[in-house]
Amino acid sequence: MPTHRHAPRDCPVCGTALELTRLSCPDCHTELSGAFAACEFCSLSADDRTLLRVFLASRGNMKDLERHLGVSYPTARARFDGLLGRLGIEVTRDAPAPEPSVDILDALARGEIDIEEASRRL
Repeated sequence: MPTHRHAPRDCPVCGTALELTRLSCPDCHTELSGAFAACEFCSLSADDRTLLRVFLASRGNMKDLERHLGVSYPTARARFDGLLGRLGIEVTRDAPAPEPSVDILDALARGEIDIEEASRRL
C-alpha cells in the first residue's frame, strides 16, 4: 500500500487556499475531476490529529488532555488553542475561565499554589 501524504492547505506560491479538484481510485484507476469539499482535518499534523482525538475521546475534558500530554494545564490549554487556530477557529478570552474545584485542589497538592490562593479561587 502506498504511503499517504497530507495535502497542503495553501498554495506554496501565493498563499491562496487550495481547492480539491481530482480524486482517483487506486484499484481501477478511475479518476473524477471537479470541485470537491476538502476535509479541514486532513491537513493537520499527526500530533494535532492525536491531540484532537484525545480531546474528543475525553469528551472535552482538559484534565484528561493534560494527563495524556504529561504537561501542565496551561500548556495543554495553549496546545489546544494552537490547534484551534490552525483550524481557523478564533479563540477569544475576555476573562479566564474559572478553574473547577478539582483543578484548584490538584494545583494545591502539587505545590503550585498556596492555601491562601486556593481559598481565594474556591
